[in-house]
Amino acid sequence: MGRIKTKLTKRLTNELLEKHHDKFTDNFDANQEKVTALTTTSSKKMRNVIAGYVTRLIKKEKAEQ
Repeated sequence: MGRIKTKLTKRLTNELLEKHHDKFTDNFDANQEKVTALTTTSSKKMRNVIAGYVTRLIKKEKAEQ
């Protein structure tokens, strides 16, 4: 069982994926740098949660193909 993501996390992640889907990969470290560059998140934890959720969604998308 995993942690439940908040509405804020899901909303920010979905906005990033809509605008910049081609910039993200299934690598967490690369996504972490991209999230830092594309957003103005004030906390390191929020950045990591968003990057992790982006990574998870990209991996899920690749597995469906």
